[in-house]
Amino acid sequence: MDIDPARRNKKPRLLLESEREKLDEYNDDKFEYRHVQLPKNMLKKIPTDYFDSSKGTLKLLWEEEWRALGITQSLGWEHYEVHEPEPHILLFKLVLSSYASEPLADPLIDAPSIINLLFNNKLLVAGVTQDI
Repeated sequence: MDIDPARRNKKPRLLLESEREKLDEYNDDKFEYRHVQLPKNMLKKIPTDYFDSSKGTLKLLWEEEWRALGITQSLGWEHYEVHEPEPHILLFKLVLSSYASEPLADPLIDAPSIINLLFNNKLLVAGVTQDI
């Protein structure tokens, strides 16, 4: 499912941790999903250009925007949909590591080793170092 960039915004706004609540979390074979509920009264404080006037819901927010609203999650979460009957609920998804198009960091190699490889112009591919 591709994300339509026209449904996104440019300006973020801060939200306090006490003003939001994480709801359901579930997954399928490709993604982990999470619903985040904003306080209904907060919708009135969010800039109007964050809203899709044709639907009366928030636009899809860039990571910088939802983080500026105070939503904190690990890296990789994407705001992919809004729940139209309840526009204060934001739906997020995260690609499961077993389904990612590129492999995640090799668990057998620690971060200092990776940094050392990069500074010495080496690239690690499938466990084999190569000059770059």
